[in-house]
Parts: sequence; C-alpha cells; structure tokens
Amino acid sequence: MNVKHFMEDRLLVFEITEDLDHHSSEIIRRRADYEIQRFMPKRVVFDFNRVVFMDSAGIGLVIGRYKTASSFGGKLEMMHVNENLRRIFEMAGILKMIPIVESLEKEKIG
Repeated sequence: MNVKHFMEDRLLVFEITEDLDHHSSEIIRRRADYEIQRFMPKRVVFDFNRVVFMDSAGIGLVIGRYKTASSFGGKLEMMHVNENLRRIFEMAGILKMIPIVESLEKEKIG
C-alpha cells in the first residue's frame, strides 16, 4: 500500500493511491493517525483521485479520521471524489459532516 502525504502551512494532505478495503484502510489509518497527532493540522484532506472501489472499512477510515482531526481542533475534507464514492458517502451520511472541496486553496482569514 502506498499512501502519499504532505504537510504545508497546517494543511495535511493524504493522496490515497489504491482502492480502500479492510487491509489498505488499516495501513492508511495508522499512517494518518500518526501524522495528524504529529502535526496537529488545521485541515486534513483525503485525496481520492486514484480510488475506484471502497468498502465499509473505507467509510470507517474517513469517519475515524474526522473524529481524530476534530479532537485536535482541525477539520477533515475530501477531494477528487468520483460518483461511485459520492453515492457511498451520501448513503452513509458522511457528506453532512465532511465537505468535498474542489482545490487546496488556503482558507480566507477574517
């Protein structure tokens, strides 16, 4: 499993490079939890650009990282969500909590 991440100006981005199943979700969960606790970012973004398939473990991954980021005062966002993933997130009620963003633009202050 190869998950790329980078941190810039309190923005932590995870580029998920393959489908999310039980095995891959566990690896990403450990990496994401470690990096969120290490950097305490203001924003965490999961980039789903290369994800085609996701099962319930992927839903758990997203909800759990939402809670982890929130516990440090941060927020979780998603980007590059295809229609199949969007339907899964809608059915699970995730889109009521976690927004889909179009880009990594810095937030406007004030």
